[in-house]
Amino acid sequence: VEPGAANLKRAVAALRAARFAGVNVTLPHKEDALKLADTATALARAIGAANMLTFQGDRVHADNSDAPGFAAALGALSFRNAECRALVLGAGGSARAVVHALSQMRDPAGGEMRIAIANRHAPRAQDLARLVGGRAIPWEDRSAALADVDLLINATSLGMVGEPPLEIDLRALGAGAIVADLVYNPVETALLRAARARGLRTLDGLEMLMQQATCAYRSWFGAKASVDRELRLLLEKALAESARP
Repeated sequence: VEPGAANLKRAVAALRAARFAGVNVTLPHKEDALKLADTATALARAIGAANMLTFQGDRVHADNSDAPGFAAALGALSFRNAECRALVLGAGGSARAVVHALSQMRDPAGGEMRIAIANRHAPRAQDLARLVGGRAIPWEDRSAALADVDLLINATSLGMVGEPPLEIDLRALGAGAIVADLVYNPVETALLRAARARGLRTLDGLEMLMQQATCAYRSWFGAKASVDRELRLLLEKALAESARP
C-alpha cells in the first residue's frame, strides 16, 4: 500500500469487503491507521500509532501490539533496566511504541530509565522525547552519543531490504550494551553484525515480530499462539525464500 491516509483507507475497505478478520499494519501507515479507526485501545491512543486493525461489524478497532511485543522480546534477553540509558533511532510509529514500552519498564531497585531519541527529522524526535520526559539528540550526533548508552534500538527502516544502510559507529558502546534492530528483512542486518563482531548482545526484529503477532492471533482466532524455535525456523526459511531472485 502506497504511503498516504487515502491509500490506506482504500486498502482497509477492500480487506473488509473480502471478509478479513483484521490486518497488521507496517510502516509508514501506523499513525494513519490509528486515525482511520472508529475505536482504539488506551495503549494505541497513548502511543499515537496502531499496528493492528480488527474489523468488528461495520467498525474498525485499532490496537498496538508493537509495545508489548518489544517488551517481551527484550525480556527474553533477561534485560535489567537499573539505571538504563537507551537511545532510540527513529520517531515514527514503531519508535513511538518502543519508547512507550521503555517508559513503562520499572526496576524493582528504583533505577531510572533514561531515554534519548535521534531522528533525521529533528522536530519529530523532540515531540516524542517530550512525551516521555526524554531528550532529543541531533541525528548527526548519534554515534558520539553511544558513549552514554546501555541499550541501542534502531526503529527506522534503514538497513531494510531496498532501503539505505544505517550509518553508525558502535565503537563508543560499552561491553555490556545491547543492540536491537526492529528490521527483520534481512534478519541479520549490518548493525547486528557489527554489534556481534564486538561481542555485544543483540536482539533482531524477527523476535519482536513473533511476539507482537501473538496479540493479533488471539484477537482474530481466539487462541493463544506459541513463540518457539520451530516458529522462528519457519519464518527464517520463508524470508530466505522470498529473497531469492
